[in-house]
Amino acid sequence: QVHLVESGGGLVQPGGSLRLSCEAFGTFFSIAAMGWYRQAPGQERELVAEILDGGRTNYGNFVKGRIAISRDDAKSTVDLQVDNLKPEDTAVYYCHAGGVRLHSRDYSPSTDWGQGTQVTVAS
Repeated sequence: QVHLVESGGGLVQPGGSLRLSCEAFGTFFSIAAMGWYRQAPGQERELVAEILDGGRTNYGNFVKGRIAISRDDAKSTVDLQVDNLKPEDTAVYYCHAGGVRLHSRDYSPSTDWGQGTQVTVAS
């Protein structure tokens, strides 16, 4: 299991930008996918963006070019840049690590979540 630590949430004005960072701590062999999900009050948790260890990215349907995700495997970090924020982007944003293998012979990869960081978009 890895421990995911998020940073960068807060209050942002509509039209502003935000950068979220997540670092994975612990001893592990590889992480197949690192990314971000979000959950607004009364809503299901949804994918924002994820980046796979081969570099392929997946984005949520609502993204529409406002989001960029990057990953640094040397530092075990994943960053999310969100531009042109809207009030409907208000949510708790969770860092996600999927396909976590603790060692090379780990054939039961796990999934881990961060605690979440609140993002509020309001004037």
